[in-house]
Amino acid sequence: MPIVHIDLIEGRSQEQLKNLVKDVTDAVSKNTGAPEEHVHVILSEMAKNRYSVGGVLKSDEK
Repeated sequence: MPIVHIDLIEGRSQEQLKNLVKDVTDAVSKNTGAPEEHVHVILSEMAKNRYSVGGVLKSDEK
């Protein structure tokens, strides 16, 4: 039972997230031989003010 964790910054549409989990599921199934119904994908979305790169919060970027 493959489990895939994906951390994302908030802001993607429901359609984008649906497409992401479908594509990830397809890739994991293809490359591991696991049936798609056994592939688990966990999406964790973070607020932009809870993630930084280079000491700058994503919420402070222009």
